Parts: sequence; structure tokens; C-alpha cells
Amino acid sequence: MVSAAIESALNRPVWSALTTGDRRFAEGGSLALRFPPDIAPFGATAEDSPEAFAALRELLAEDGRVALVTPDMLKRYPGFEVVREAPILQMIADGKTPAPAEGLAPIVLGPSDVPEMLRLAEQTNPGPFGPRTHELGQYIGIRVDGALAAMAGERMRLDGAVEISAVCVSPEHRGKGYAAFLVAWLVRKLRAEGAMPFLHAFTDNPAIALYERLGFTKRKTLRLTVLGRGSWA
Repeated sequence: MVSAAIESALNRPVWSALTTGDRRFAEGGSLALRFPPDIAPFGATAEDSPEAFAALRELLAEDGRVALVTPDMLKRYPGFEVVREAPILQMIADGKTPAPAEGLAPIVLGPSDVPEMLRLAEQTNPGPFGPRTHELGQYIGIRVDGALAAMAGERMRLDGAVEISAVCVSPEHRGKGYAAFLVAWLVRKLRAEGAMPFLHAFTDNPAIALYERLGFTKRKTLRLTVLGRGSWA
């Protein structure tokens, strides 16, 4: 059973992460925070008010963008343009997760692997992945003939919950169970550490069925809004 505190934190995952487990990365102040752009594009406000969004705008470069994950559709405030808006499904691993398949062993990825991680993310588009995203948590992968064939890792870190993200497999290695293995391995690791694993997926993502087989259940549909810095007019 998920505690009331974790339920509340999951409703506003970006703000919760930037004020708890990922606070060391937070840029901003009491009204608005964001991750450094080379780590993640996400930001959040303390409240839905003109003052908070004005503070968020100050954290963006002239051509900058920020992605917000909120329980409801955002109000429109001057100084921004909406680049993208879409429903996003939040899932939590509160069911039984099969043991990772035998015969596979993950490798821990680090700074020296970043060029390959970036290429794999660009090739498969699992979601935003930057040159410093790996600093958010442990990223693991599978190599085939020396090349990185699949990866997954930990992104947003809340008190009591950690997000699994960047789940991707190169096209030539799909259908071999690599994604299932990596996600199951991370779920078991996080549970052993006392954290609730969760993830986000667009509502039309075919991987949702895989996540359900791995013990994830649909918790809530949130809103992803990507804002660009616009004029005040």
C-alpha cells in the first residue's frame, strides 16, 4: 500500500524531486525550480500563480524550454508559449515483478559511456536524455559484441520513490527481453533499498503492456506541458 505522503509527492513528481532527493540539482528559489538543462528539461512551480510562473520564466534562457508534469492542465500565463501538451500515464510497481531472466548480467554505465548512451537515446527516443542525465541515479545496460544494445536507469528521486526512465533497446536487438530484464532488475534493486519504483509513459506507448507484466499498475494520468519563453504581450 502506498502511503499518503508518497501519493501526494507522486502527484507533483518534479517539484517533489527537486525539493527532496534531487535538491542538489535544483536551480531557482521558493516559487520555481528546474533541473539544469543538460541533466533534464523538467521544472516546476510551488503553486499555480502568476508570480510562480514569472519566477519560472526567469530560469529560462531566451530560447529555453521547460517541461512540467502536473495533475491538471495548466492555466495560461503571459511570457510563455505552449510547445507541447499531452497526457502522460504514471505507473507504480505495486504488483509482483518476475525475477530478471537468467543468463543476462547488467553493466553499470558511467561517464565514459555517455556518448553511446546519447546515441542510443537519439536512436530510440525513450524521452529526454542529456549529457548529464546519468548523474541522477544508476544507469545500467547490456552490451552485445561490445556495443551498447539496451539501457535503463533512475531519474527523478522523491522521498520514498524513484523513477525508472530511459528504457530503450536498439532496433536490431528488440524482442530479446532486454528491456524486461533491465526494468525488473531495477525494480528489485529499488525495492531492496526501500523505494517505490514508478515511471511515466505516453498513453499510446506500446511498452505499457510490458510494464504491466512486470508488476506496474496505472496510477494516474498527469499532464505534460512543455513551455517556451515567449513575449509578455
